[in-house]
Amino acid sequence: MDVIRVYPAKPAHVYLYATCLVDLFDPQAGLDAIGLLERQGLAVTVVTGQTCCGQPAYSAGYNDEARAVAQSQMALFPEPWPVVVLSGSCGGMMHHHYRRLFAGDAAVAAFCERVFEFTEFLVQVCRAKLDDKGEPRQVTMHTSCAARREMKVHVTASQLLGQLAQVELVKHGYQEECCGFGGTFAVRHPQISQAMVEDKTRHIVNSGAPELVSADWGCLLNINGALEYQGERLQGRHLASFLLERVGGGHG
Repeated sequence: MDVIRVYPAKPAHVYLYATCLVDLFDPQAGLDAIGLLERQGLAVTVVTGQTCCGQPAYSAGYNDEARAVAQSQMALFPEPWPVVVLSGSCGGMMHHHYRRLFAGDAAVAAFCERVFEFTEFLVQVCRAKLDDKGEPRQVTMHTSCAARREMKVHVTASQLLGQLAQVELVKHGYQEECCGFGGTFAVRHPQISQAMVEDKTRHIVNSGAPELVSADWGCLLNINGALEYQGERLQGRHLASFLLERVGGGHG
């Protein structure tokens, strides 16, 4: 049964959990997320020592190893500030699955309550209002399975895009389907994963939208790799970079 989450008032200070994939493959997305949060009047702290959230170990059944990773990450955020996570799947791991790994631990449960996905935090806590300064644009969006079904941030991501007066969000077929990444799933079942991402990319291209965004870099790695292999010019980018560019704060 879904539990309605009660959101806190907007704080003065937050932690940003950039995720290991943003750190390794698109650090600019992390900087753009900081830019958006600072525009909301927040002080943002990015703690060194952030690594993986532990999801690959957890989803593969290595719970002891996942607990060790989770403990190392939770220790990085001692202040009672919200932890804003730049990925729905990592947010789902830290908000939902840490509780299961440490069942009955009140301190862990309190930490999990401080975890928010990035678009969820902008909409539900900051009540952000975006002023679109860009040219008319069509864009399609992919949301990871965990982001859609655990964190339900496809709603908040769509709400942010819906605030942009000159942006049309184009739905594509297979909008709610997995891209085939799934962390270790793509490694353990490569042929099934390949078939899934081929379905996903075909529908994205057929949407006709010239731009693709997602709030999850794991999915973007999989989708962008498939698009490049297929010879498509379209490449997705992180939603934070797209939003900051639209409100006039982009780096390009």
